[in-house]
Amino acid sequence: MARVINSDCVMCGTCRDNCPVGAISEGADKFEINPNECIDCGVCESVCPTGAISENN
Repeated sequence: MARVINSDCVMCGTCRDNCPVGAISEGADKFEINPNECIDCGVCESVCPTGAISENN
């Protein structure tokens, strides 16, 4: 199950730069995770400075 990025995202790009499969891209007002590419490794969540990334429940 892919992770999701909420509105706390400050568009710093840390998650995108650390995603091992390139599943994160820049959206209109926050970064977005492609659920078809995400391998749910959790790296993005662990490096996000604002805690904007979480598991998609």
